[in-house]
Amino acid sequence: MFGEHHLLANEMPEYKDKIHELKGSDRHFTKLYNEYIEVDKTIYRIEEGIETPSDDHTEMLKKQRVLLKDQLLEILKAA
Repeated sequence: MFGEHHLLANEMPEYKDKIHELKGSDRHFTKLYNEYIEVDKTIYRIEEGIETPSDDHTEMLKKQRVLLKDQLLEILKAA
């Protein structure tokens, strides 16, 4: 099964410039952004069969990615 990366700039193209700006100026945004990228990379490796954790762990990671995305979107909307 082939996975795909859920890059934030692709998921929210209307915020592409704001994402770039905040990565350089907002520590909290940058921390959440980096966590989002790491979780997304892990999910990608699972979907590609490179890693094989339990289904429960995979679901937890997917929920974490959604939560991080929601938090990032809140910051982007407020900026």
